[in-house]
Amino acid sequence: MADPREASSDEEMKHTRRAEDTHPEDMEPSEDTHTEDTEPTEDTEPTEDTHPEETHKSFRDLGVTEVLCEACDQLGWKKPTKIQIEAIPVALEGRDVIGLAETGSGKTGAFALPILQSLLASAQRLHTLVLTPTRELAFQIAEQFDALGSSIGVKTAVVVGGIDMMSQALVLAKKPHVVIATPGRLIDHLENTKGFNLRALKYLVMDEADRILNMDFESEVDKVLKVIPRDRRTFLFSATMTKKVQKLQRAALRDAVKCSVSTKYATVDKLQQYYIFIPSKTVIWSLSSMNWPGTPSWFSAARVIMPSVWRCCSGTWESLPSHCTVR
Repeated sequence: MADPREASSDEEMKHTRRAEDTHPEDMEPSEDTHTEDTEPTEDTEPTEDTHPEETHKSFRDLGVTEVLCEACDQLGWKKPTKIQIEAIPVALEGRDVIGLAETGSGKTGAFALPILQSLLASAQRLHTLVLTPTRELAFQIAEQFDALGSSIGVKTAVVVGGIDMMSQALVLAKKPHVVIATPGRLIDHLENTKGFNLRALKYLVMDEADRILNMDFESEVDKVLKVIPRDRRTFLFSATMTKKVQKLQRAALRDAVKCSVSTKYATVDKLQQYYIFIPSKTVIWSLSSMNWPGTPSWFSAARVIMPSVWRCCSGTWESLPSHCTVR
């Protein structure tokens, strides 16, 4: 759930904008950085072009304004990822975007940078809503927005289940610029928190849309779409293009551009996966004490292989996927 974040006035963001020498409208993205677009219909979906050339691309080349490029440098983002190269120029043109990319591919930056650039150009409270399937992801996205937008005074609020609604209502009453929420708790606030609404929303992001729909949040998403303006920009990011995601795309996006770097069943190279073999009788104990000697400090999850699964894999190390490390 959300740590309460105090909202400040928009003057800090306006001051930052005046200090910029280069405005977003003066910076045109390279012509070879986005895919062909077609208007989605009941029978078709946006088409996909070949991946753009990545060599020597920088965030400045994509049209990102100087103050945000500096924020990227401070975070150690030396060059944009594949999904960022495809999606950022399209988003800066004011188009709806469908991004197909795996976890860890840099998709948060792909939608956060264009949104922050829009806020820099025209500061507004309750400017953006980001829907996520889990609260863990919501906090991760909020951290990215806070880090990238710290120099321009952006304020965020995380609205997820498991935390007192009153404390969240107090944060929402201060009207942050960006709200990151899970669908269920967001609907609770829209229906019960006095004075809170999204009628002036400019951007809607649905991150990991396939997971949102697989977790049976379809009715909540439908309710959200009914209470936000039709005149908005929408970014939909998903690891896979399922039938449910296609249906959501037709309902929520207009004249969208599809940016795809996703490969079915693949993970990005920088993600490391570990298999940990433990006796079935001690699964609960083992999961509750994930601090074995030699385990990296960043290790946060494990795939537990039960004896029955081991037998299904023929009981050999060679039968496990080659991209996974066995520990």
